[in-house]
Amino acid sequence: MMENLKDTIFKLLRLDNIVNSLTGYVETRVELLKMEVREEMAKVISHGLMLIILFLLGLLFVVFISIGLANYISSYFADAHSGYWIVAGIYGVPCLILILFQKKISRFFERYLIEKSKQKSK
Repeated sequence: MMENLKDTIFKLLRLDNIVNSLTGYVETRVELLKMEVREEMAKVISHGLMLIILFLLGLLFVVFISIGLANYISSYFADAHSGYWIVAGIYGVPCLILILFQKKISRFFERYLIEKSKQKSK
């Protein structure tokens, strides 16, 4: 009895169509949101994979260039190890500088990224 009364009121006020349209709209919006999230995730993952591949290839390039440079320097000085020590120093000095000024460099990048994020949100 109560169900019939509710159906009658819904039909009288045409609320059943509104309720059906509203639920259809909500379901469509949820599906659209799911698709947008999938697309964004695919973009982020593909971008991340590309960065990883580029990093690995760049790392291999640097390693082989370093070995070649060390061999060349060693042959120039006619000493088997001097080239490797020199190349190690070439990498060690910037590493030492980064370690010594780590906090200042970190603050610089932090301020830079905050400024860039403010520019993008405008």
